[in-house]
Amino acid sequence: MYYKRSVFGKRYHQCINLRVILPFKMTSILFFFVVFCGGEAFGSRRFWTDFLEEWPTPGTGPYFDTTVQSNVTGLVGKTVHLVCKVKNLGNRTVSWVRHRDIHLLTVGRYTYTSDQRFEALHSPHSEEWTLRIRYPQRKDSGLYECQISTTPPMGHPVYLSVVEPITEIVGGPDLFINKGSTINLTCHVKFAPEPPPTMIWSHNREAINFDSPRGGISLVTEKGPVTSSRLLIQKAILNDSGLYTCAPGNANPTNVRVHILNEEHPAAMHHGSGDKMAATLLPVVAFLWVIF
Repeated sequence: MYYKRSVFGKRYHQCINLRVILPFKMTSILFFFVVFCGGEAFGSRRFWTDFLEEWPTPGTGPYFDTTVQSNVTGLVGKTVHLVCKVKNLGNRTVSWVRHRDIHLLTVGRYTYTSDQRFEALHSPHSEEWTLRIRYPQRKDSGLYECQISTTPPMGHPVYLSVVEPITEIVGGPDLFINKGSTINLTCHVKFAPEPPPTMIWSHNREAINFDSPRGGISLVTEKGPVTSSRLLIQKAILNDSGLYTCAPGNANPTNVRVHILNEEHPAAMHHGSGDKMAATLLPVVAFLWVIF
């Protein structure tokens, strides 16, 4: 019986010791951190922020928002923006690199290239890191990479295509139309990053007036990847001859020369080639005449 009481007594004293020792140990550990880290730093949010950034929780590191456009088409001479969206960046930095020559263009909000056309754009507390290119040229086309300063670095590619729109009139540069027929001029605009806001037609350098007393003039424009504008002039007359220009609002203009022919002399279309043929055959006929 005494033995049991002794054992019970020992266990009771052990529990008492634990209740005393454990708080003492926790207090010692806490005191160590306060002394080592500094009471003010330990109690501040900065301590915990730095601590968590140095030891990030798995699965919460920085990553790219891949819903952002990764194929960008720009127009020659018109400012273009390459956008990179990064989530959970923490204390890392974002850089832009041009792959063609492995050239570092920007780091954070700072630009590291002597080419002043390139500029880093970033608003505080924003997830977007933008590379702005002023006056882009076709040579600027190619692969660019948005990088996060992790180990190893993380990269997100963005491909830039700088194009120069092409404006063409079907059947140019000369069109021959019979008098009394319908003049049908179709202008196409290709490789424009967006449909032209306007399509202006002119005749002999003067804008066409669709409400003029002449009448019979209409315009049909269809916008899309290839924008087409069709100018229709009913019952062509001789005064309709001349230079017609198609001028898109975001591309270079182009023109076509229209020749109105009298129905009585359709052979006039071939007049130029006939003169050339006669000039070529004349020496041959003269040579044969001398021989025979």
